[in-house]
Amino acid sequence: NQCWSEDMATAWLRCGRNLLKFRTANSLLSWRLFGRFGVITPVAHREAARWALQYYYTVNRSALTKPSYLQWRHFRMSALSRSDTVIVVETPAFAESIADGDIKWDKAVGDAVAEDEQVGEIETDKTTIPVNAPSAGVVVELLVEDGEKVTPGTKLCKIQVGEVAAVKPVEQPSRAPEASPQPEVLKDGPVPTEPPPFPAQIPPLPTGPMATITPTPLPSPQTGRSPSVESVKAARTESRAKMSRMRLRIAERLKGAQNELAMLTTFNEIDMSKVIEMRKQHGEEFAKKHGLKLGFMSPFVKAAVFALQDQPIVNAVIEGNEIVYRDYYDISIAVASPKGLVVPVLRDCDAMTLADVEKSIFELGVKARDGTLAVEDMDGGTFTISNGGVFGSMFGTPIINPPQSAILGMHATMERPVAVNGKVEIRPMMYVALTYDHRLIDGREAVTFLKKIKKAVEDPRVVLLDL
Repeated sequence: NQCWSEDMATAWLRCGRNLLKFRTANSLLSWRLFGRFGVITPVAHREAARWALQYYYTVNRSALTKPSYLQWRHFRMSALSRSDTVIVVETPAFAESIADGDIKWDKAVGDAVAEDEQVGEIETDKTTIPVNAPSAGVVVELLVEDGEKVTPGTKLCKIQVGEVAAVKPVEQPSRAPEASPQPEVLKDGPVPTEPPPFPAQIPPLPTGPMATITPTPLPSPQTGRSPSVESVKAARTESRAKMSRMRLRIAERLKGAQNELAMLTTFNEIDMSKVIEMRKQHGEEFAKKHGLKLGFMSPFVKAAVFALQDQPIVNAVIEGNEIVYRDYYDISIAVASPKGLVVPVLRDCDAMTLADVEKSIFELGVKARDGTLAVEDMDGGTFTISNGGVFGSMFGTPIINPPQSAILGMHATMERPVAVNGKVEIRPMMYVALTYDHRLIDGREAVTFLKKIKKAVEDPRVVLLDL
């Protein structure tokens, strides 16, 4: 049970590399073991001490008695095992635009965690950053309270490393259930053989007219009701919950957009017959080749890029006293996630095909649903598309996503009677809305932009022919 201290094991690990290289075959086996634990870990300390002690003690006993070497220390071998190692988990690094966040714990003290399992998450203004366990073990201490603000490098919790079962709270022995009072049992007695006697005097029957007889009121059905039932039904409660940082940030940005921008909305309607026909005709072949269904978003993204190229002022933005014209087309897609509205960005949409757009939207949607969107996925964006039609919205006025200058709102597709070449026909129609910053975009440019989108969606050949 004698072993070197950790410093001694480290020293022997350094010296043993030169010694064990040039010894016998048995020594070479030891050298390979040292090479395996090239990084000095608690396991490496233990193994290095044991092998160095066995080897060097047989080679040179006198070296152990020299005063220049470190002194012996008595301790158990299990003291350096992984099961007794405690790791301190710190806050991971944030993006440059994020300064702090609120911690939310998924595990409690005593819970067992696997390697890379999520222990908690840090909710920031823009995204949620997971906190994973660096190794399997048990959470022994939470250094930060749930909901507390943390910054990069903050010590969050301690994990005891090792395959240890979760520490469950000791259950107090439950008391034996008290015996419920039994209903009274009638005692046995003689069964009566004759009916009870009639009363000596029978009240006389009324002799007056029936109209003058006042009926005896029946007891109200409410009289027998317990007052506790009425109080429970009359109870009206309310609860309070802290707003998440993301929800606070969304509220701040939307209210800021209302206060700063001169927002105006224009409307139009689009005949979706050609797009629906294209999906029916080529949808199955598209899905076989690309592994995804052809949706409505990709035609609208390509139509928006087509319209932005025709009206570059919609793709511009005001910065101070200047107008910044952007010659790239990064389309933001509003996505409803379990924790709030997020707006991931599709980069360089002018170079994308319909399949590329569908794949990118699907990947970003999965990230939004799982809460794994990074800040880089939402930074930037020159124009936003919001599809409220997936929830059945018929009509709405979207709010601009600053610092952008316009946003397109899509809505549900419904069959309606419309006039086509002087005839009334039933067509699948969609209302669309364009909200724009009137400080920068005039009504003519906004209406022209929306008509360009209508034209491109109703006849996709317009985009191919650049008409």
